[in-house]
Amino acid sequence: MLIVLTGIDGSGKTTAARALVDAARRSGKGALFLGNYAGRRQMSLISARLGVHLTPRLADFLETGIRTFNVLNSHRRAQHFPGLVVMDRDLHCQLALRRMYGLPRGRVLPFLIRTLPQPDLLVYLDIDPSEAHARVLARGTDSERLEDLESLRDAYRSLPEFPGFASIPAGGQPAEVLARLEDAITKACGGPAGEHSPAGPAPA
Repeated sequence: MLIVLTGIDGSGKTTAARALVDAARRSGKGALFLGNYAGRRQMSLISARLGVHLTPRLADFLETGIRTFNVLNSHRRAQHFPGLVVMDRDLHCQLALRRMYGLPRGRVLPFLIRTLPQPDLLVYLDIDPSEAHARVLARGTDSERLEDLESLRDAYRSLPEFPGFASIPAGGQPAEVLARLEDAITKACGGPAGEHSPAGPAPA
């Protein structure tokens, strides 16, 4: 069973993904956490420290390369895993960032999205950008502007693939978000998390 979590920074993707995996393991089921990061946070911190400004196009080039490598590696690892696989982010995240910066979608990322195994549930963690911004400030490891989070939220919602996302409220406590996710998994897949095998390749 393959679950993918997406959403703006501060929506709790990593926290929710790890909570899903931990809950499945506590119930005796196999579960695998896979992070498909792009190094965006690290690059922004390094560029700020060095006083170097990365243009949106250059940042996208670097992030796309890193994220695509991680996504392909994650699908390789997930292919034969018999239990629950939870991916923290995927290629849709890069498409949303491109739209946010006014960059073209390109052809490679949409092709990969169509070609790679389709998730049993593709989740968008929906949160008010103000709450997400407060979370980012509270963790103190990086910074995001509120207006950028608002723009990224709008970019996600304008993706042509967005109607196929399961939009789940991500505000409130982590336990509440976990309960909503588990309920969505049950409804989408007909059973508790961990009872299904990962999805196969998308139909041609």
